[in-house]
Amino acid sequence: MDLSAVQAALSDKSYSSLAPLCDELLLQAASRGTTTDEWPYAVHLLAHLYLNDLNSARFFWKSLPQEVKGARPELAAIWRIGQCLWNRDYAGVYTAAQGFEWGPDIADFIAAFLESYIQRIFQLLTSAYSTITVADVAHFMGMSEEDSTNYAVQNGWSLDAGTKMLTVKKPKAQTNQKLDASKLQRLTECVFHLEH
Repeated sequence: MDLSAVQAALSDKSYSSLAPLCDELLLQAASRGTTTDEWPYAVHLLAHLYLNDLNSARFFWKSLPQEVKGARPELAAIWRIGQCLWNRDYAGVYTAAQGFEWGPDIADFIAAFLESYIQRIFQLLTSAYSTITVADVAHFMGMSEEDSTNYAVQNGWSLDAGTKMLTVKKPKAQTNQKLDASKLQRLTECVFHLEH
């Protein structure tokens, strides 16, 4: 089985392309009856988690034979991350990711996943809160209070040290283009023409 495309995507750090690539290669291998003993199951599972495609990750995990799940500790460790994501155990994602000694071929992928996850959680916090405690930000982001405060302040939030509250900096809303009267008149004429 030729896995050079997967290795190339890993070395190029094209992580967002890995899930569809692995899915396609696995389907091709299954259609040919090729053995998948050397298949990079851990990379495939992590690729779905990287894209935040939890349903595909769950179905992929369920489709794996028990002997594969039991024989590959790295795969089981990635599945623990997936379980934490599924259960919305934000701090557990970091604990699971940092609590395993990753191999050199996947360590960069795990680091990229965690960075992507931090950005996604930070965007969710930005859209959901106007003010939030430092402890809550630390919990959601899986960081220490000091690290999470530094991250938030670097991204434009402000800190009230007395109350240990962070004030969220909301992104500027896009202003819609205003129509002038001539454009509205032309649109009205087109609609009138179509109706009659």
